[in-house]
Amino acid sequence: MGKHNLLREDWELLVSFFPENWRDLARRTNALKGLRQDKSEENLLRTVLIHLACGCSLRETALRARKARLARLSDVALLKRLRKSQNWLYALCRQLFEERGMKTALQVAFPLRMVDATLVKEPGQTGSLWRLHYSLHWPSLACDFFKLTAVEGEGTGESLKQVPVSKGDYLLADRGYCTASGLHHVAAQGGFLTVRVNVQSLQICGVGGGAFPLIERLEEVTKPRQIGCWRVEIPSPQPGQKALAGRLCVLRKSQEAIRLAQKKLRRRASRMGNKLQAETLLYAKYVIVFTTFAEEHFSASAVLEWYRLRWQIELVFKRFKQIADLGHLPKQDPESAKAWLYGKLFVALLTEKLIATAKSLSPWGYLAENPTHSQPMA
Repeated sequence: MGKHNLLREDWELLVSFFPENWRDLARRTNALKGLRQDKSEENLLRTVLIHLACGCSLRETALRARKARLARLSDVALLKRLRKSQNWLYALCRQLFEERGMKTALQVAFPLRMVDATLVKEPGQTGSLWRLHYSLHWPSLACDFFKLTAVEGEGTGESLKQVPVSKGDYLLADRGYCTASGLHHVAAQGGFLTVRVNVQSLQICGVGGGAFPLIERLEEVTKPRQIGCWRVEIPSPQPGQKALAGRLCVLRKSQEAIRLAQKKLRRRASRMGNKLQAETLLYAKYVIVFTTFAEEHFSASAVLEWYRLRWQIELVFKRFKQIADLGHLPKQDPESAKAWLYGKLFVALLTEKLIATAKSLSPWGYLAENPTHSQPMA
């Protein structure tokens, strides 16, 4: 997906893509509380989006907002206003997630946490580079963990060890987190997990030890919708530590999904000058996840369905990752940093909605109602 700059769109057009109750949400979440002058939801959101969607610093945002007669705020006051907008931005994200068919009212018996990380580069040739670790709680979609680290050095990479885990937590993670040390860390804290398997980095054994015949088992799953499920163990990287017991859940992709996955692998191998192994092309035919979720509560199909939901949100994460390098991240204030995160997710969701409408719903990219005079967003 190419980058889409929301600032190029007309403001009135953008408003038509907002949740219908976006103004009411501002009042209910007290986003305007404490404003001494213009208590306009529109002007506040436009000002905040200059910072979030354009990537301007707080000082530059305050200057632009003053020249556009949107707000008269100092950079310090703008930071405080961003912090007070956290719940509003969070509510807007929830509304847009629900529009995508991911209803947050879904009842689940266990708290699920979706773990991810991304790189954030601040503007300029010498802009700082950070790794942002976070997790979203399901069904509330609230950010329950937020951490910034450097991108180089020990203890800075994507790892389940970065995430605080409490007894009874259920974590969903992508293959970047598929390491034996991370899996054992979650189990040692009393948590449970479902993670996309990276066959290149994870040693999988059968019950009682010995290599698990993964290729042979995969070849038994010959049709889409057919599910394979086998009990396996993950050896610990620490000598003498007990292996982690769990299940390997597998679903075969459709022919088109297989074609796209293998095409991507061939393109990458050609670019890197590598030769693809037959096993790599075989693995691309399946979605393979490892889980320690209890079988009496999570069948193999339920585990795969929950991973599918996590993957849907990953599509929004991918858009978020594309725009995350645009902006000055508030590093000293966790509450402002969370507001920044929700704001970036809101921009990502709004961008996805704009693109989806332009591609499949309307040849002109929006639903035409009463035409209005156009005005730039900022």
